[in-house]
Amino acid sequence: MGKQGILGKMASCVLHPQHVVLCDPSDEQLKNFVCELPNLFRTGQGRVLYKHRNELRIFQLGDRQMVVKSFGVPNATNRLAYGLLRKSKAQRSYEYARLLNSLGIGSPEPVAWLTIGNGLLFTHSYYVSLLSTCPYTYTDLQTCKISPRSEEERYLRLVARAVARLHDNGMIHRDLSQGNVLFGDGDRVEFIDLNRIRFRDVGLVEGCKNLSERLLANRWQRAVLAEEYAKARGFDVEECLRLVNQYNVIKD
Repeated sequence: MGKQGILGKMASCVLHPQHVVLCDPSDEQLKNFVCELPNLFRTGQGRVLYKHRNELRIFQLGDRQMVVKSFGVPNATNRLAYGLLRKSKAQRSYEYARLLNSLGIGSPEPVAWLTIGNGLLFTHSYYVSLLSTCPYTYTDLQTCKISPRSEEERYLRLVARAVARLHDNGMIHRDLSQGNVLFGDGDRVEFIDLNRIRFRDVGLVEGCKNLSERLLANRWQRAVLAEEYAKARGFDVEECLRLVNQYNVIKD
């Protein structure tokens, strides 16, 4: 590389710094893939799962299927905050997924994260995980895809116990929506979109609200969720059911 090429590369590193973290730093194939993500998204590579402010795509890397989440560029104030003070959403997603798995709670296996800056300003971040082996999301409980009822009840109880473990470990998932709860691989439950997890003591009222506010359920489903959640956390079943009914938006 000539002098001008070296100087150009150095300037690029200063003006557009990248920060890459890999689950296996010795994996050169993975490292090359992660560093290439901005270009892969820019040129339309991968299969799009979701595209709005954030974007999800699936990529095949050898025998591994990767899910990559590209986070939207934040506003000017947050670009400076993320650049200097705060962890990016990609970094939080990676670290929280590792934490959940270490506690036996469950999230698709985290693989890497990448952030890109522009001088002192944060611009883009990418979170990489393996594709989940769970075939269902909580939404499938509302669309009659799971039968018989005994199987539906088994999954509801698994979800309630998994949410209880989150709360017992001092975590509240602020985006516990129907598409962010996966299950169906044996007894495994997985949570995704973890960057909005917050850490604090989670009591009865906040726990029941978190369980029921966005995980829609009919009257029978609410009774199952409340009973299993109460048993897992040592709370009164009737009080849990009252709170779950209060905070669920389905009023039947």
